[in-house]
Amino acid sequence: MGTGKSTVGKLLADKLKRPFIDLDRMIEKSAGSTVAQIFSEQGEGKFRQLETEAVRKAVKKPGVVIATGGGVLLKEENLRLLKGAGTLVCLTAGVDQIMRRIGAGRGRRPLLAGEDPRRRVEDLLAQRAPYYAQANCTISTDGLTAKQAAEKIKKELNLS
Repeated sequence: MGTGKSTVGKLLADKLKRPFIDLDRMIEKSAGSTVAQIFSEQGEGKFRQLETEAVRKAVKKPGVVIATGGGVLLKEENLRLLKGAGTLVCLTAGVDQIMRRIGAGRGRRPLLAGEDPRRRVEDLLAQRAPYYAQANCTISTDGLTAKQAAEKIKKELNLS
């Protein structure tokens, strides 16, 4: 969270003239609830189930740029499906940058509930690092605007 996946993904899709899918928005539309509501009312397990269903649908669409939630790669099926559909790009940012970006929106982030959101971000990054390392390409968004990050991905992957 806070690395720019949704914003950068949309900009990249626009630059490449490709369709864009934000998995969280896809899940919300299909469930008729926000991600935060799904977490609080049905639990993380239900959200992860809906997330996998959304991944299955999204990867069937050709040439699409998909923005996923940060936990999507925790499930082997999702990783396999996403890598099988194309190039998997991991956007990273330092904890200070993430905390600045999520700022007041922390309340809408179910995984940051509790007394020490910074510590939770640090823990999530550490837990997820082995999964993120499986991406084809990793781009740090620290110090970059969303537009610069999208351009960096485009250059890194030699996309036109």
